[in-house]
Amino acid sequence: MMPASLYLIPVTLGDTETSRVLPSYNRSVLKALRYFIVENVRTARRFLKQADADIDIDSLTFFPLNKHTTPEELSGFLAPVEAGSSIGVLSEAGCPAVADPGADVVALAQQKNLRVVPLVGPSSIVLALMASGFNGQNFAFLGYLPIDSLQRTKVLKSLELRIYSENQTQLFIETPYRNDKLLEDILKTCKPATKLCVAADITLDSEWIRTKRISEWRKQMPSLGKRPCIFALYK
Repeated sequence: MMPASLYLIPVTLGDTETSRVLPSYNRSVLKALRYFIVENVRTARRFLKQADADIDIDSLTFFPLNKHTTPEELSGFLAPVEAGSSIGVLSEAGCPAVADPGADVVALAQQKNLRVVPLVGPSSIVLALMASGFNGQNFAFLGYLPIDSLQRTKVLKSLELRIYSENQTQLFIETPYRNDKLLEDILKTCKPATKLCVAADITLDSEWIRTKRISEWRKQMPSLGKRPCIFALYK
């Protein structure tokens, strides 16, 4: 019997079949768990039902983890593992603990010397990097850039400098409804020769990934709408 563990379980990046992006082993782990730490209970329940229709959702215990969760609550979430029962951690999309509040509970589990098990699954950051044609040996993920246009311009110039001085790919994201504004700022700020990869709807049927120089993007800027996107810059 496997020791009690904190399982980090990737979730689909959107409305796609779980069998397309998740190994069958993940489903066997899900079926064996009775406790889950989740960002959103409703979407977690939906994902579990999609992963395996035979899972008895009503028999499960969910611990919601978000920006309002206190350190005391966080510590309590790990009580089942300390008592001998494994727990699963589910993000809203993709890999838990990567650009995700799940990192806090993983850090606490490590402090407590609990067994942490990351499972295989889709990461939009890694998949976008793979498809970009950019440097995959030296890269940085910056999360969200500043909302303020002036601050964002300053950060973009700094990232571009690192591309050329450190040979480092720069990846970042934006809230979907602000995608088009971010793209406008990138095209206004960056050098014509700098390359930009836009990866939208990764792993979905509507997946769209393109890499072009800034000068080429300026000729025809796409409308990204509210699609989840990863942006990457390189030389």
